[in-house]
Amino acid sequence: MLQGKTVVLGVSGGIAAYKIPNLASRLKKLGADVEVILTENAGNFITPITFEALTGNRCLINTFDRNFRFQVEHVELAKRADLFMIAPATANVIAKIAHGLADDMLTTVFLACQAPKFVVPAMNTRMYENPVTQDNLDICRRYGMKVIEPARGYLACGDTGAGKMPEPDILAEHILLELACEKDLAGKKVLVTAGPTCEAIDPVRYITNHSTGKMGYAIAQAAAFRGAQVTLVSGPTALAAPLGVKLVEVVSAREMFEEVTKAAGEQDAIIKAAAVADYRPAYVRDEKTKKSGGQVSLELERTDDILAWLGEHRQPGQFLCGFSMETQNVLENSREKLLKKHVDMIVANSLREEGAGFGTDTNVVTLITQDGAEQWEKMTKFQVAHRLLDRVFKDSGKNGGIPDSPPDMGADF
Repeated sequence: MLQGKTVVLGVSGGIAAYKIPNLASRLKKLGADVEVILTENAGNFITPITFEALTGNRCLINTFDRNFRFQVEHVELAKRADLFMIAPATANVIAKIAHGLADDMLTTVFLACQAPKFVVPAMNTRMYENPVTQDNLDICRRYGMKVIEPARGYLACGDTGAGKMPEPDILAEHILLELACEKDLAGKKVLVTAGPTCEAIDPVRYITNHSTGKMGYAIAQAAAFRGAQVTLVSGPTALAAPLGVKLVEVVSAREMFEEVTKAAGEQDAIIKAAAVADYRPAYVRDEKTKKSGGQVSLELERTDDILAWLGEHRQPGQFLCGFSMETQNVLENSREKLLKKHVDMIVANSLREEGAGFGTDTNVVTLITQDGAEQWEKMTKFQVAHRLLDRVFKDSGKNGGIPDSPPDMGADF
């Protein structure tokens, strides 16, 4: 996903420097050419040899080292960079880059670099919250640098609070969001639904289904990677929200209906990948239903049909795509849904198909449109997401190549 991209990692003298070899390794596996620059103080926490073994490139420290590969190393490296990230960024380094100081290799290359710049503060809470540091970060933002906010937690100094560097997988996702795809969907607004809904029986029990949300989350992330403004309306899942996506969490079909209809009017495309309950209990008990000796019947009523509402209230030029999970008569049932709901496309798959269904990392789908049916081979859900977006936005240009698999960051699609 980062093939042909050069990522420069600047490592300053904070204890969080020990996490950066993990980030360098992840980026290398994703195909990036990774260059690492250490400050002299960073060398007290992590050795250059570690980065050299992981990246295959010489780790840079000294501005005046005569053995550099290029005559003017800081300028050449700055030109080659597609992205420059300083992680961890100490208060000292933040102060330097905010005011254009360049007294070592890291700050010199940073000042010469015109590629996107990311600053990852990591320090003691009191240092981070100091007004001077916050002013310097605001200056960085004003100059177009992207500041990745630190996490809160237990710090190496023993304090608890803001200042903890985000984990390498999160930093890698920021880099992927910037570099993985061309931004061919920039300016487009996309709403995606994902996951199951849960329909309460009483305060303890509910009705739901086996959806994990993986397909919908993959679509949302792919759209964000390609520059779209994405709203993800999700039922309960175990998945983390994709970076760059507005997550709206819901539980019931009614809540999902309200959130989708509220946001639908301004969307260029709506992709309904959620497995919404068709029925809910007609009566929700206030107390837990106690077990009795006999059988219990549960009266059900229809939930709101979100896709039908969207078909009836679509905006001019808006593209509507629904999903259809079937166990039999897949094409016939999906065509009927396409016509009945007045939508542009149905993505159909069968629970009986190997490699498809709930909870898998792959999918086997058939696209149903007014023009006919198009069956796709088995792919990862991330691949399906990109090809689906290509079809939805077929007039939006090319995305420069579809990644073969989701990013190896511990994300679970």
